[in-house]
Amino acid sequence: GRMSATEGRVEGGAMRVGFIGLGVMGEPMARHLRAAGHALAVWARRPQSAAALVAEGVPLCATPAELAARSEVVITIVTASADVEALAFGAQGLAEGFVPGAIHVDMSTIAPATARALAERYAARGVGWVDAPVSGGGQGARDATLAIMAGAEDDMLERVRPLLGALGKRIVHIGPPGAGQVAKACNQMIMVSAIQACAEAFRLAGAHGVDKAAVLRALAGGSAGSRVLEVMGAKMVARDFAAGVEARLHHKDFAILMEEAARLGAPLPVAAQVWQQLDALMGAGWGRDDTASLLRVLEG
Repeated sequence: GRMSATEGRVEGGAMRVGFIGLGVMGEPMARHLRAAGHALAVWARRPQSAAALVAEGVPLCATPAELAARSEVVITIVTASADVEALAFGAQGLAEGFVPGAIHVDMSTIAPATARALAERYAARGVGWVDAPVSGGGQGARDATLAIMAGAEDDMLERVRPLLGALGKRIVHIGPPGAGQVAKACNQMIMVSAIQACAEAFRLAGAHGVDKAAVLRALAGGSAGSRVLEVMGAKMVARDFAAGVEARLHHKDFAILMEEAARLGAPLPVAAQVWQQLDALMGAGWGRDDTASLLRVLEG
């Protein structure tokens, strides 16, 4: 039969790690795990996304179940709640392959309620769960400087902490399963609302006909200075709308957090307005462009 989750452990604290979601974030993350000495294997919905790693000798599994069967830990970073549910408990999903003691670390941004439900279903099988969504974008993934927000039981988080340490520089244990996703929702609300505020500021500067680059330099030195202003302000001034992060992902994140806010009865007036602007951005066909396109929505 199959090996137990910890049998046949690789030397020197290295682990057998499965990875799913080899996108802008995932591919560099998978490379960091491999560079740290872990035994990496992958599954990909589109095999071409794994081609570069496979060419370097990383095993490609035929199904998520097969990946889970050979891994102590499987890390996923995919788009939406439904994607994670299908990977976990769909046909030939991870749950069919995991042995008791294995752990699923999901680094996607999904609904807190989905994370809690998956944790419970796995617990019934003796499989661990960590939700560990990240902030820092493609650059943070490439530099291994991601901020990681973890929702997990203490013992599960401790077992995977060495893996997370290869991916980010700040790992904060927020609370039990689902709590990492709550922190990520808070991150997205503040960040994207700040992008909208930048868009309005540069729209106003443009309406007055003043030099936007000069305004940006002035603001950067004052109390409005922030990472968002620095990165997004520069994109808006340069009218560079090529995606750092595709706006459709922020739209998806806001759909999650507004839906849960409605269920909890938590009023989020600014976030609600930003969500409307993201809807308009999507309607204009800019979903695969950068969220700096919120400026174009205001100009429309």
